[in-house]
Amino acid sequence: MAVTAMLAVQLSNALSVPVIEHVGAAGAAWLRMCFGAAILWLIARPRIRSLHRKDVPALVLLGVVTGFMTTFFLAAVERIPLGTAVAIEFLGPLAVAAIMSKQRKALIWPLLALAGVVLLTEPWQGTIDLIGVGFALAAGTCWGLYNVFTQHVGDRHSGISGLSLTIPVAAVATLPLGLPQVINGEFTWWVLAAAAGIALITPVIAFGLEMLALRRMTHTAFGTLLSIEPAFGILIGLLVLAQTPTAVQLCGITLVVIAGAAAQRGGQRQADHPPHADVPISIAKGSA
Repeated sequence: MAVTAMLAVQLSNALSVPVIEHVGAAGAAWLRMCFGAAILWLIARPRIRSLHRKDVPALVLLGVVTGFMTTFFLAAVERIPLGTAVAIEFLGPLAVAAIMSKQRKALIWPLLALAGVVLLTEPWQGTIDLIGVGFALAAGTCWGLYNVFTQHVGDRHSGISGLSLTIPVAAVATLPLGLPQVINGEFTWWVLAAAAGIALITPVIAFGLEMLALRRMTHTAFGTLLSIEPAFGILIGLLVLAQTPTAVQLCGITLVVIAGAAAQRGGQRQADHPPHADVPISIAKGSA
């Protein structure tokens, strides 16, 4: 589920490039959140009045983090290659993997992944867009927090119920940045259709799979498993955006894949955490 989610995320990011060209990065991210919220509400039909107050802060934080993670990352992709942006963004969950680990030997795999990230970014090659790098780092910070809050929310809400509550928050949080770009951009009819299709991939399918995966894995295993996402970024960038990797970047891909595979050993959670019994949020029959 985690690997499928990663492929879906990178595919949706690559497909967002034409939308970004018309309504900007924030506009594209906001449209994705809006359509994602609408689709999820049709599927999950969450009961807002049944929520407990103690659940609200985590849901709101996850929604805000999700919205800005997408916005910052698309802003980075607007300036730097997809694979490079993913590699830099990965430093966020990599830090979470290192911090959450209780065993020193587990730090070997994040360090190996970091070496692969360096090879993927090739910092010694000429100049790089510092603003794009800054956006990718900001997205990485949000990504690390997203993994933590996603597991917490996923433990308390069954299926995609939690996701159906957080994506609307993401849409509201990014509205001040996204709506002006949509209004002032080169808006055409196909932009809405494209944004709706991309939203079905991410956030609906991809984020839903991530939430389910995090219910079965530790932060360390999931965070380090994400080290293969830069490789997926390179692959999708090549296939969709014609961004060709170098031989050095291919070596970097090998390192991060090894680190990701090794990190899965012992990564299964001790016990499956069922949704909180006092949170009666229902899912439409068959939606799971």
